[in-house]
Amino acid sequence: MMQIRRADARGFADHGWLKSYHSFSFADYFDPAWMGWGNLRVINEDRIAPGTGFGTHGHRDMEIISYVLQGNLAHKDSMGNVKGIPPGDVQRMSAGTGVRHSEFNHAPNSATHFLQIWIEPNQTGIAPSYEQKTFADTDKRGQLRLVASPDGAQGSVKVHADAAMYAGLFDGDESTYIQLDPARKTYVHLVRGELEVNGERLSGGDAAVMANEAQLTLARGKDAEVLVFDLAA
Repeated sequence: MMQIRRADARGFADHGWLKSYHSFSFADYFDPAWMGWGNLRVINEDRIAPGTGFGTHGHRDMEIISYVLQGNLAHKDSMGNVKGIPPGDVQRMSAGTGVRHSEFNHAPNSATHFLQIWIEPNQTGIAPSYEQKTFADTDKRGQLRLVASPDGAQGSVKVHADAAMYAGLFDGDESTYIQLDPARKTYVHLVRGELEVNGERLSGGDAAVMANEAQLTLARGKDAEVLVFDLAA
């Protein structure tokens, strides 16, 4: 089974300083048909206006990944981390027993565009932790690069969840094929550009929601950047 979730079907919130598209139910956007997929709970596509951001707020028992597309995301948390997250970096924060943090765009003239991703953990009550790594475009070009996994395999960030996240860049004749475990769920989120997913044409913001599928083919990209999630059913 594969279902296409188009970008314009997502929830949308305009707070002035923040414009956010919600792939799943979040805050004031509620759709009982889209509460998550497997243990993937949130994909928010956020644009933060210059000189603004999220003030200090708390999380607990959630694996949170930030994936920056444009600009820089300034992060500060109660664990003592003060970081800037540029495009190409993947940041993982395990909220565990509780963490407080803020996220800002300090640029005077340009927005910060990023994806905020939440995955439900398979361990609760753990100590909060933080990890950030850079993944070169050359490692994602024409293939899927593992960027988050339960065991930190291949230099990926480690998530305390039964889930893995891959990133890829595809253009022209570049393509890839991978086998899937039909007993698990897959979520393909096209970050930008155009891409064929198992023969279906997707545009930026679209997603392919998959269950009981044995293969994934990505092909015929046009300046495409894609995230693929392997998820517990």
